Amino acid sequence: MEYLTTVEMSNRWNISSRRIGVLCSEGRIDGAIKKGKTWLIPEDSKKPADARIKKNN
Repeated sequence: MEYLTTVEMSNRWNISSRRIGVLCSEGRIDGAIKKGKTWLIPEDSKKPADARIKKNN
C-alpha cells in the first residue's frame, strides 16, 4: 500500500494540507497513520465530506 503526505493529498483533493492534518487528527480519514510529525494517508483514500456544511431538508 502506498502512502502520501498531507502536502501530496492537498494537491490531489484541492484543500490545504493543514485542513487534511485536522481531518486526520479527528479520525475522519480511514487508514491515516502518524509517523513522527507527519501524517501518512493511503493513496486510495476518499476525501471526507465537509461536516462544516449543513444541508437543510
